[in-house]
Amino acid sequence: MRMKEDDYYICENNKKLRINKIIKRKSKTGYISEKTVYTSENCKNCTYKSNCIKRYSKKPLEERVKNIETSKLFNNLRKENLERIISDEGCMLRMNRSIQAEGSFAQIKQDMGFRRYLSKGNDNVLSESVLLAMTHNINKLHNKIQSNRTGTHLFGLKKEA
Repeated sequence: MRMKEDDYYICENNKKLRINKIIKRKSKTGYISEKTVYTSENCKNCTYKSNCIKRYSKKPLEERVKNIETSKLFNNLRKENLERIISDEGCMLRMNRSIQAEGSFAQIKQDMGFRRYLSKGNDNVLSESVLLAMTHNINKLHNKIQSNRTGTHLFGLKKEA
C-alpha cells in the first residue's frame, strides 16, 4: 500500500490530482461503499480542460477543476479477478463454461424442441425448468455411458506451441 503522499493521479497535462476527500455511501441494500475523490490543484490555462471536465455544472468552465472519484476496494478486487481469469485454471474454466452452458441451452431449444413454457406462475415455471434440467442431465449421462466417458468432467486446456 502506498503512503498518503504518494497517492495521486496524473492528468493529461501532467498535473497531479491529490486526495481531496473520502466519501462513504450506503446503498438501498445497506452496502457501504467508500470512494476516494482526487482533485486537481489548478486547471487554469489547460488545453485539455474542455474535454476532460464534466460539462453539467452551474459553475463556468474557467472555475472548474478536474475531479476523479474511485473506489480502491473495487479496483483491488477487479485486479484480483483479472489475475484469476487470465490464469491457466481460469482459462480452462471459461473455455469449459462456454462449451457446457451455451451448449445446454442450444440442446434444450434445438434437440428437445423447447420454445416456451406451458404453464403460468413462478412456481409452475420453476417446476417446468427443473424437469427440463433433469431431462437434459439424464440425456447427457446416457450419452456419456454409451460413449464410455463417465470418469471425465472437464476438457483439458490446449497449450499453443
